[in-house]
Amino acid sequence: MSHPELTPKSNLSKVILTSTGSTGDVTSALPYGIYSDSHDFVSGASDQVAYVYKKLGGDVLDIEITTGNVYAAYEESVLEYSYIINSHQAKNTLSDYLGSMTGTFDHDGELKTGELSSSLSGAGGIAMKYPRFEFAYARRVAEGMAGDAGVGGNTTEYSCSFRTVTNQQDYDLDSIIQDASDSGEDAAGNTVNFAGLVGQKHLTVRKVFYRTPHAMWRFYGYYGGLNTVGNLSNYGQYSDDSTFEVIPAWQNKAQSMAFEDSIYTRNSHYSFELKNNQLRLFPKPVSSSPKYFWIQFTIPTEPWETSGSADIGIDGVNNLNNVPFQNVPYNSINSIGKQWIRRFALALCKETLGQVRSKFGQIPIPGESVTLNGEALLTQGKDEQDALRTELKELLDELTYNKLMEGDADKVDQVNKIQAKIPLSIFVF
Repeated sequence: MSHPELTPKSNLSKVILTSTGSTGDVTSALPYGIYSDSHDFVSGASDQVAYVYKKLGGDVLDIEITTGNVYAAYEESVLEYSYIINSHQAKNTLSDYLGSMTGTFDHDGELKTGELSSSLSGAGGIAMKYPRFEFAYARRVAEGMAGDAGVGGNTTEYSCSFRTVTNQQDYDLDSIIQDASDSGEDAAGNTVNFAGLVGQKHLTVRKVFYRTPHAMWRFYGYYGGLNTVGNLSNYGQYSDDSTFEVIPAWQNKAQSMAFEDSIYTRNSHYSFELKNNQLRLFPKPVSSSPKYFWIQFTIPTEPWETSGSADIGIDGVNNLNNVPFQNVPYNSINSIGKQWIRRFALALCKETLGQVRSKFGQIPIPGESVTLNGEALLTQGKDEQDALRTELKELLDELTYNKLMEGDADKVDQVNKIQAKIPLSIFVF
């Protein structure tokens, strides 16, 4: 059996990869042209031809792909690198971007509108920024919990009054508040600030109370506060400044913490039961005093509703899809990234060459046939792509901000261990 003599001159195809690329041909061969305005990218894509030619043995055997195939592979490699890097950065910082400004994107993934848009030729945009950590998402969660607990937050608390009826024990607070919302006034004729806001929403009642004469709202000592119970309509035996005692500061602090509860329990003639905003008073009102009871409540808001002109961060970033990340500027990719891009582009070229050669298993030549390695190149190219993706992702996983902080904490621990072994100077002679 005779063996064919193969040279760099093609016996198989009229298409042969040249040994070098041309910067003048790069732009017209790019499928997307995202980086076509970058001189450095064009130069890198042109140089990739020589790299692929050497790595695939173009000076020994023919490579049946064009320079355009190499340029396209180089562009795809940069975009793949940008995708992985942006995904990593989103994993790092998405919680701090939630609610932040976003923008609109063109078909290339570039920002069309928004203050964060920038040219690919320079470093800019949110993808190239290190965020100022404010734990924005955690803060918003905490504000919601604080509002629900009544200890702060950004939930507006409303109030209105209602008139008691002699011998009527039960009151529908939803109806009372709804009537005030519809009319714009409460039972006492006060203008309410929740007019038209209630609708069919289920209200959360925070507090029910009535007001007694302020002159008797006081702290109680262990031995003072004579005749304070039953002060609904009288001042009692003594005025506020008629009882004196020497007590420790901690007792005053404890008294101040319990002051509000003291007002509404020890000074109150009424208790109540509240179920599903149905109020039952104990005992039944038997007189017109107190004339009005008061309700403090909150109106649930939909999580996507704005509140007036205040920016509560609900119209911005809400997931990975609209984080204003555009393609990483080519000029911002360092030597580590560019070498990964070169290797990935080579693997793509192997896949392309494998596709070309797989169209025909064998090529007949005079007196013989040549078996092509298309399937092997396809497998090798895809395996190398997967390996490169895994390599980059594993590296980035070790470089998340949380991992870096863990590393810094470990450094501190090691320094402390070293310092613990160093004797103090006073013991060194």
